[in-house]
Amino acid sequence: MKDAIAKILLVDDEPDILEIVSYNLKNEGYQVFTAENGKEGVQKAKKKKPDLIILDVMMPIMDGIEACEQIRKIPELDHTIITFLTARGEDYSMIAGFDAGADDYIAKPIKPRVLVSKVKSLLRRNTMPKGDEGNIVKIGDLVIDKDQYKIIFKKEEIILPRKEFELLSLLTSKPGKVFKREEILDVVWGNEVIVGGRTIDVHIRKLREKLGDDSFKTVKGVGYKYVK
Repeated sequence: MKDAIAKILLVDDEPDILEIVSYNLKNEGYQVFTAENGKEGVQKAKKKKPDLIILDVMMPIMDGIEACEQIRKIPELDHTIITFLTARGEDYSMIAGFDAGADDYIAKPIKPRVLVSKVKSLLRRNTMPKGDEGNIVKIGDLVIDKDQYKIIFKKEEIILPRKEFELLSLLTSKPGKVFKREEILDVVWGNEVIVGGRTIDVHIRKLREKLGDDSFKTVKGVGYKYVK
């Protein structure tokens, strides 16, 4: 997939947002489709199979959180990136978005050039070659299948949202190593992506809920590490 032919679905109930964001993304050569509510967004996602979906949270008929949950249940869209674009930046709103399966969270207002840069960074993640080695990692009761984006923990298969999976993959790539917060942001979110430090904390909390507290250690003021 090249950026110039990448398909982007923009879902927002504000006509001005649809117009401005669509205009700037089309100028970069992307194919842009729009929807005015979550229900229409789910329908268009099924039909268009976009590479990236940009969702508002607060919308009529079906909000962005529910739309994200429904999209994540569609097998054909397993590798579609979902990011929220919303003025609601509270922690509880971010957590709800990540819980629903979102990969990222963009706060409005955002300058068009910065948004375009972020979109490029998100799409670039889908173009990176994964290589042949180390695609299956086994650490104790944990098995990570990097090709299928799934894990098996204590003989139970678990499907993680993209960013949780990639954060886990990074930490388990070198058990015992302390990964600095800056390094985590750079590798998992990309150095062009603007996210807050709380984003890492939210994802670590979700991993602890699913895989237990013992394996994820916080090094205060530095970052996180995975221990066997």
